[in-house]
Amino acid sequence: MVSLSPQTLARARAGQEAAVAAVLTHMMPLLRRLAARAVCPGLEFEDALQEGIIGLFGAIKTYHSVGGASFETYAAVCIRNAVTAARRAAGRKKNAPLNQSLPLEDAVPAPGPEELAIRREQLQTTVADIRARLSPFERAVLAAYLGGGSYRQIARQLGCTPKAVENALVRLRRKLRGHSLY
Repeated sequence: MVSLSPQTLARARAGQEAAVAAVLTHMMPLLRRLAARAVCPGLEFEDALQEGIIGLFGAIKTYHSVGGASFETYAAVCIRNAVTAARRAAGRKKNAPLNQSLPLEDAVPAPGPEELAIRREQLQTTVADIRARLSPFERAVLAAYLGGGSYRQIARQLGCTPKAVENALVRLRRKLRGHSLY
């Protein structure tokens, strides 16, 4: 990445629109990359990008070359901090109802009786297929793991070592992944 000239930065700090646009254009690939990484429930790409741009404006106003870091390095830290703060804010518990709700027009209608019967039959077929593919030990490990047990707890419960539990989980993941059930 080619560095911005000190004159461009000085004009951008003074508020010249053309210079601000040049800095924004120069930093846009980094802004887009950091915004894409920050997307999560409650924080869409456009919102993360906007937060990054606000961080870039802050970097333009506060950058001084005395510290020895290039503007690009300083701006990257400011952008990353702004986007990370937005991601944290979006993930707070107080935002959970907004993050987990659906707009009325996007709400999925409840399935009818036919759809429920089809889904139930598919579930029974899938469960039977899983039972056929896994050994009794692997089924026991899977049930305990899905119940929230740690490797040590499962090992204690089944009378084996944590390594045996780990190996069983690796085998069953491979079996289920290979048959598009996972």
